Amino acid sequence: MNLTLYALLAALVLIAAWYVWRWAALERARGPGAPRRPRPADVLVGFGTDFFDTLGIGAFAPTTALFKLFRRVPDEEIPGTLNAGHALPTVVEALIFIGVVAVDPVTLVGMIAASVAGAWFGAGTVARLPRRAVQLGMGSALIIAALLMLAGNLKWVPGAGLATGLSGGRLVFAIAVNFVLGGLMTLGVGLYAPCLILVSLLGMNPLAAFPIMMGSCAFLMPVGAVRFVRAGRYSARAAIALTLGGIPGVLLAVPLVKWLKIEWLRWLVLVVVLYAAALLLMSARRSPERAAVASADAARSAGTSKDPA
Repeated sequence: MNLTLYALLAALVLIAAWYVWRWAALERARGPGAPRRPRPADVLVGFGTDFFDTLGIGAFAPTTALFKLFRRVPDEEIPGTLNAGHALPTVVEALIFIGVVAVDPVTLVGMIAASVAGAWFGAGTVARLPRRAVQLGMGSALIIAALLMLAGNLKWVPGAGLATGLSGGRLVFAIAVNFVLGGLMTLGVGLYAPCLILVSLLGMNPLAAFPIMMGSCAFLMPVGAVRFVRAGRYSARAAIALTLGGIPGVLLAVPLVKWLKIEWLRWLVLVVVLYAAALLLMSARRSPERAAVASADAARSAGTSKDPA
């Protein structure tokens, strides 16, 4: 392992420590009002989703689906909760896979840096969006993720190569795409599936995608999560639960990566993702209707109060 990778691993440890410190400081500043005690069901969600995240399935879409199905977190707080809660488990994943999977350092560092920049700009926008905009964005993002999963499940992606790095125009293209994927992470769409497909299409070994996508998320999620936490646009108790359950899930899954068959799980996740996307888009469609009804009711009330005069 060369000095660049050692520096990358050291930087991961530092950003994780910074994130824990910053998260705790922002929560202390919010005062005792917000509920923070993690619920056992949410801890279980964190364990399960990060277990399968380590296997390359991704944690964002399944967590969103479960939160929607059981109404654990308001729609507008889901992106922030995902980024805050899954950040530390993803750091653990990245530390392991960067250490054991060979990837060209220039490709690895360039794509990671691009995703962090995309997340920083993306989180600043998403954290200020209204509820309906978040619903529409997340619903659309989940459909895109589902299509990418479908392409992978049906083996529509061209056969991958054996390269462990990129150069020239391919490297520039990969960096640009990862910038966009970093921004989409803040809408709740996972980076894993599109990054895996991107790397394969560019002729790299699919295994090389693991340190790239996990390293990207490990750096960008703490950065984006802090902006959500500062804005109060997340559920603290759910995020803490995801973290507490997620880290053991990652550690348990790592030894299983090489031999566990997960094809049927990929199809199950695809169905769940489409269901979550449908729920979000239907909620967004109903939002303006409710607003119109509320405005009409208010107008009628105002008119009635004026009649006696």
